[in-house]
Amino acid sequence: MKPFFVTATGTDVGKTYVTAGIIRAARQANRPAGAIKPILSGYSQATAASSDAAILLDAMGKRVTLKSIAAIAPWRYFAPLSPDMAAAREGRSLHLPDVLTFCHAAIQSAPGLILVEGVGGAMVPLNATQTVRDWIFALNIPVLLVAGSYLGTISHSLATAAALSAQNIPIAAIVISESETSPVPLEETAAAIANFLPGIPTHLIPRHLNNISFANLAQFLEAF
Repeated sequence: MKPFFVTATGTDVGKTYVTAGIIRAARQANRPAGAIKPILSGYSQATAASSDAAILLDAMGKRVTLKSIAAIAPWRYFAPLSPDMAAAREGRSLHLPDVLTFCHAAIQSAPGLILVEGVGGAMVPLNATQTVRDWIFALNIPVLLVAGSYLGTISHSLATAAALSAQNIPIAAIVISESETSPVPLEETAAAIANFLPGIPTHLIPRHLNNISFANLAQFLEAF
């Protein structure tokens, strides 16, 4: 097993896209790889086939069914909100020890690379007292920090890295997934971030023709 936690600078910056891309690249190189997405908000059975969990299952070469979605995403909420708010809408609450038990079981049974994809950004509340950062800290596994390339991503990346470092959470790499609107080339964004975080590797994922980029990232994780 080789576990990593995939978190981000915020929501909708490409966590699932990056996670699925890594899995596909690893499997194409005949290396076992899988993922779980324990907490999923904005979910409904009507759109289950296009959910984040379905995208991950497809990358793993698994059939997408309501049962297989539930197997990798046990905590599903209808409202597209932070888990604390989404759960409250349904009269439910999220208990981190239960999530940790599920994650530990998945990690222990994984034959190779296993990615735990978070929800939203690293400081998204899970309940009234805990955030995604607490979840990562409790798992005690290295992080892949996914960022976009939109205007503001440098500030968001540095702030998120600082929040993780404050808890002594190791960042294996920062993955810059090209946003639909990018004010500068990916390389310039990466260089600006590296000025402040020189010890953390940066991987660039263009929006198109990125098979080699994902292959290099998957190989990096295997050797980490």
